[in-house]
Amino acid sequence: MTIPSPTSIPSVDRTAPLLLFDSGVGGLSVLRKVRMALPQAPVIYVADNAGLPYGAKTEAQIAARVSGLLGRLTERLAPRLVCIACNTASTIALASVREVLEVPIVGTVPAIKPAAAMTKTGVIGLLGTEATIRQSYVDRLEAEFAADKRLLRHGAPELVAAAEAKLRGDAVDAQVYARAAAALRSQPGGEAIDTVVLACTHFPLIQEELSAAFGPGVSFIDGSDGIARRIAFLTQGQAWDRREPDLALFTRGESEVNRLEAALEAHGLGRIATF
Repeated sequence: MTIPSPTSIPSVDRTAPLLLFDSGVGGLSVLRKVRMALPQAPVIYVADNAGLPYGAKTEAQIAARVSGLLGRLTERLAPRLVCIACNTASTIALASVREVLEVPIVGTVPAIKPAAAMTKTGVIGLLGTEATIRQSYVDRLEAEFAADKRLLRHGAPELVAAAEAKLRGDAVDAQVYARAAAALRSQPGGEAIDTVVLACTHFPLIQEELSAAFGPGVSFIDGSDGIARRIAFLTQGQAWDRREPDLALFTRGESEVNRLEAALEAHGLGRIATF
């Protein structure tokens, strides 16, 4: 399916929202950049917390779950554009979702290309979920953009839980971040890492903590700026009308969701509901 260009969309309901989808609250790091690019855009943020964590699931489980959920969500919510604000879901299910949905789809991919341009030592670390780092999609990005670099990968599920806990206001053991840094540093050539790709949208939410764990001289990069630019391009010229506070939808209601209220409000999500 070809993604429509902005001029190929004849008319769009002014109130039609952007739909941002993630397994949890990681996509808030993408929403933050989208807000900067399109502050007037109404947004529905969907967190599939009933399916969290995606990184521990099989590719078949993730593809089926994401495709099914997004199909029901787009039918019910009629968004003008869907952003899969999750590296794991994007690297596995993006192509199949684009085939079945009749709206523009923007995915999230590891920022290997800009990292390759940034590194001075030629050694790049990549932190993601276990499901993301093993994908052939990542292999292809490495071959295309970082063939002359050394890319060291580590699956860090603890960091997903740490980001979720941080946004709830829970204390997180600093050793979680130290273990992630050590896992990359201990690989051959790891002492020369000067650039780290945050290949999970949860991880920019804990970048400050990761920076402290890696120490000075290490830069971090993620794909959120590129995603925001792409969404702005695909919706340029369209009118926006936000008539009520933006909505955060969860696939499972639980007490922990209520503890996210302050973080959601800080990202402009004034309403919380269960899908």
